[in-house]
Amino acid sequence: MQSRGQGLVEYALIIALVAVVVIGTLILLGPQIANIFQGISNAL
Repeated sequence: MQSRGQGLVEYALIIALVAVVVIGTLILLGPQIANIFQGISNAL
């Protein structure tokens, strides 16, 4: 039973790490992505 709890903790840590990476990427690339969508919107 203890190994199952440990596995869940490991999955939670991996999910947290992925979330941090995604949030960091969005913060860094957010303005560029907004510019791309703005350009698409203007073209329409």
